[in-house]
Parts: sequence; structure tokens; C-alpha cells
Amino acid sequence: MSHRLGPARLLSAALILSLLSAAQAASAADAPPAKAEEASTEQLRDRLAERLKDDAGSLKLNAKKAPADIKTSNPVDLRARKAAAKAGMAASAPRSSIPWGYTGEGAPDRWGQLQPEFRQCAIGTRQSPIDLRDTIKVDQEKIQFDYKPSNFSVVDNGHTIQVNVAPGNSIQIMGRRYELVQFHFHRPSEERINGRQFDMSVHLVHQDAEGRLATIAVLLERGQDQPLVQTVWNYLPLERGDAYEAPVPIDLGNLLPKERGYFSYMGSMTTPPCSEGVLWLVFRQPVPVSSQQITVFSRLYPMNARPLQAQTGRLIKESF
Repeated sequence: MSHRLGPARLLSAALILSLLSAAQAASAADAPPAKAEEASTEQLRDRLAERLKDDAGSLKLNAKKAPADIKTSNPVDLRARKAAAKAGMAASAPRSSIPWGYTGEGAPDRWGQLQPEFRQCAIGTRQSPIDLRDTIKVDQEKIQFDYKPSNFSVVDNGHTIQVNVAPGNSIQIMGRRYELVQFHFHRPSEERINGRQFDMSVHLVHQDAEGRLATIAVLLERGQDQPLVQTVWNYLPLERGDAYEAPVPIDLGNLLPKERGYFSYMGSMTTPPCSEGVLWLVFRQPVPVSSQQITVFSRLYPMNARPLQAQTGRLIKESF
């Protein structure tokens, strides 16, 4: 911080400097010993430095204190505050220690109040899941699948069983390529078709180069064993939060139904923060899984499906 001296203090400083110059001139004329000249000059310098120090100190006492916001904020903080304000959230909104879940105090109807970043769960107008009814039947383009045998790991993340897949699997739809990131399970199915709910569903989450999401939903109904599901169950971690690196590959193509007709609509993530702008592709034909396979998941997660959300006039397309 720079300090300016008042007129009186500037005069005092100027007077001392003039005395210093006079002393130097006098000592040159009288030609005193060099040692005496150095001592006299040094004393005046010390006195000058002391006076200037006093002046600066008195100015410090009168200086205005910088606002705490300027000292502690950085550009990231300010951008976050602006984004929060734009989304209708107060930057100082209270945060809850209650974890989100499917029952009790952290149930879906309270997600929007648990954390500021979850607010979309309460105020969003394009939320998922929905009941797929009143559809418009059209000749939808086929989803281009590029799935291949890949390494994977299984994680019990406290909300579901999630499978993280090695890079190299993708889909192409509506002129965009989306890379498969992970897939996970819900019981019962979150989606419904004309009011019908299924035993389970699998969500295959894809992301394009710009961060946009496309999620494929495969509905599971009670029937015969499903080999890929059994492979995932074989490598379930023993502890919640752990990950199990499977020693064998899986091919996600084996999880898809034979008939590839699908519904499409724009929605959101079905878990917090419930971000919108997600392209949903829901296969119409369910895939069978055995009663035993359903029971295995039910012992870990008896119910982990978000309730239906309002359709709010959204366009829902269905393949012929």
C-alpha cells in the first residue's frame, strides 16, 4: 500500500533534507576529518528515516480497511456466485448433512432442499423419469452401436451397483457420437410404458465430446437368466464403496434387446443434481432376467427408483 504525506510532513522532510545538504556543504568547506563527516551525515539520515517512519505509521492508522470480500474472493468464487444467482440459488444457501437416498429424510421429495446444487431436482421442468404415454410414432433413425468386449470394474456406490467400462464403446445418434462411461441398475424400473413398471432397468450413460449426455434405458423383466447381468453379479464387491476389477471382459451388445424400437425424449439425470438436457433413449422391448438375479440386487437395494416426474408437455417419440 502506498502512503502520501501531508503538506506539513512534506515540509518537515524537506527541512531535514536541506539541513542534511547544509551540513554536507559546511563539512566540505571546513574540511573536517572524514570520520566526523560520516558520523554527522549518518545521524541526520537516521533522524530522517525515523520521522518518515512515524509519518507512515500515522497514515496506517487512518487507512480504510479493505473489504473482506476482496481479500478472500477469487475469480472462481465470483463466477460460482454469479452462476448460483442465475440459477435462482443463494450462494449462502444452507447445506444439509443428510445424504440423499430413496427413503427417510433424504428421500426424492427432499432432494432439492438438501444441497444448493440439487435445487434443479425441485424446480426443473424437464425431469426424469416419466411415464412414456401419448407418444408420436415416427420412423426414428436406428441407434448406431459400436460396442466391443471391454474390461470393467464393479462399484457398490451406496445408491446402486455401477459398472465402469474401459474406453472404446460408443453410440451414434442424431449426428452425434457418445462414448459409454458407465451403466447401473434400478429396482423397480424408473421408466414406465403406458403406466406399466418393470422389475428392473439398466441405464447406460454416454457422453459426447462437449459433455452432453445420452442415456439408454434397457427394461428388465422376470424370466430366464441374463448372462451379462450374471457376470456383473459374479464380481460384486464385498464392501460398499469398494470397486472390483474384473479379470474378464464384457460385451454390452449382449445386454441389448433383439428388437431395437425405442422411445426418445429430453429429460434429466434421475439422481442428484438432476441436471437437465439429457437425451433419453428407452428400448421398448424388455430383456429377461431370472428371479434369482433380481433377488441378488434386491438384497442390496430393495428400492432405488425415483418417482415419476411431470411430463410438462414434452414431445415423446416412439419408433414404428
